[in-house]
Amino acid sequence: MARILITGGCGFVGRHLVARLAREGGHELWIIDDLSTGKPPAQWEVPRLRPLGEEGGVQRHELVGLDQQVRLIRADFVAVAQAELGMTPSLGLAPLPRFDEIYHLASVVGGRNVIDNDPLAVGIDLAVDSSFFLWAAKKARPERILYASSSAAYPIDLQEAGESRALREDDISFDKRLGLPDYTYGWSKLTGEYLGRIAHEKYGLSVGVVRPFSGYGEDQDVVYPFPAIALRVAARRDPVRVWGSGEQTRDFVHIDDACDACVLVCRGVRDARAFNIGTGTPTRFLDLAGRMVAIEGYDASVIGTAGKPVGVAERYSDSSRIRDELGWRPTIALDDGIGRALDYARGRLERGIEPDM
Repeated sequence: MARILITGGCGFVGRHLVARLAREGGHELWIIDDLSTGKPPAQWEVPRLRPLGEEGGVQRHELVGLDQQVRLIRADFVAVAQAELGMTPSLGLAPLPRFDEIYHLASVVGGRNVIDNDPLAVGIDLAVDSSFFLWAAKKARPERILYASSSAAYPIDLQEAGESRALREDDISFDKRLGLPDYTYGWSKLTGEYLGRIAHEKYGLSVGVVRPFSGYGEDQDVVYPFPAIALRVAARRDPVRVWGSGEQTRDFVHIDDACDACVLVCRGVRDARAFNIGTGTPTRFLDLAGRMVAIEGYDASVIGTAGKPVGVAERYSDSSRIRDELGWRPTIALDDGIGRALDYARGRLERGIEPDM
C-alpha cells in the first residue's frame, strides 16, 4: 500500500491514472486540482465517483466498483505548494501528509488551439513546475516522482515534412543539444524536465520522466483531434473534415497503455531520464479519419480545413528505450481504439453533443 498524490488528477490523463492505480487496490489516493481544465468528480465517467463528504477542505469520494476512495483538494497547486513552503499565507488546509509516489500532471492544456492561440496562458506551466519541484525538494520529499513531460519538448526542426524521423530520447540533451521546442508548451515541459534533473542530482529525489506522444481515449475532450474526428464520423458527416491539410502525422497511443507506462517509469526510474510513450507508428490525420469512416461502415470523403492550427508536420516516437529497459509495449491496436472511440461518440450524439464541423 502506498500514499499517492496526482497533481492535476481531474484531467483526462489523471482520471485514467486514478483508475489504473485504484485497480491495484489498497492505495491511499490524493488529488490536487483546481478544476480549471479538469472535470468535477460528479462528471467523471472513467472511473465513476460517489461523494462521501468533505472535511478540512478535503473532499472524499468512493470509486464505484473498485472499493477504493480518493481524496480531492480543490485548489490551485501553486497556491498549495507555496503555502506549504511558508511563502504565502495558509489556505486553511491541514498540512499535507508524506507521499510515497507523486505523479505530477498539473498543467495548462487544451489542445492545439490553446497552444497556438493563447501561448502566455500555457506559459504559466513554468510556475506550476517550478513550484512543484521546490515543494518536492524542500518539503514533501516523496519516495518517487513521475514528471509528465511531452513530445512537444522535442526540437521542431526534427519534425519537418519530408525530413523527420522517429524521435529518440537522446535528441534532447541538456549537456549537448536542446533545439527549439514546440512553442511555450514545449518550453515549459523542457524546463520541467531540467528541474526534475536538478531535483535528482542536487536534492537526491527519485524522478522519472515520460514524454507521451498523441494520447487518446474514448472520453477525451473533443477539443482534441482524435475524439473530435470520431464524433464527426459517428454523426456520418460527408465530407469528414480534419484540421490543416491532413498530411501531418502523429503517433497515437491509447490512454490505458500510457498510464501503464507512467507507473512503470515512476517505479522503475530514479535518475530523471526521459522515456517516450508511443507506438512508433506515424499516422496521417487523413488516414486516421479514413480508417474511422471504414470502421463506421459508410462512404465519405476526407478533406482538410484551411485556417486551423496544425502544429509540426510529422511527430512519432522511437519507443525502444521503454521497451528494452522496462518491458512496456502498447497493447491496444489503433483500430481497436477507434472502435471504442466511435462507440463512445455515438453516446455523445445521443446526449446532444454535436460535431464542431
